[in-house]
Amino acid sequence: MGGEHDRPYSGAFVGKTHRFALRVYFEDTDVAQVVYYANYLKFMERARSDMLRSAGIDQWAIIQRGEGAYAVAELRIKYRMPARLQDELVVLSGIRQVRAASVLIHQRVMRGDELLTDALVTAAFLSKEGRPQRQPREWVEIFKRLEEEEEE
Repeated sequence: MGGEHDRPYSGAFVGKTHRFALRVYFEDTDVAQVVYYANYLKFMERARSDMLRSAGIDQWAIIQRGEGAYAVAELRIKYRMPARLQDELVVLSGIRQVRAASVLIHQRVMRGDELLTDALVTAAFLSKEGRPQRQPREWVEIFKRLEEEEEE
């Protein structure tokens, strides 16, 4: 029973950009069948988590050992165009900058070639007490390999 079709969807890296596809469902929309603004944050969160997993970063293991966790410390977002019920979207995620205790991630929600939402997310690595702390060295090395050049 089950099989390969029972596995959750995973995105993938194309070059240094992680791509995570999704479809807009009724629960994502408001009464006008337009995606509710806060749901873009959920789409981007899923894509970031999948990006980390795809890069070989095991957040869950670090959390279970009580060694820290990521939390969004800052978010700058620009809503450009609405997504609608049944749209097929792709969240593009890339590492923009790596610091000792945080990583800056550029995320875009696309419908085909149309840019719907553009965001810069600062994910801080926090101790179990909630204070910023250095990220694991091997993770910093992974992020540095994936770091993209800033676009003009």
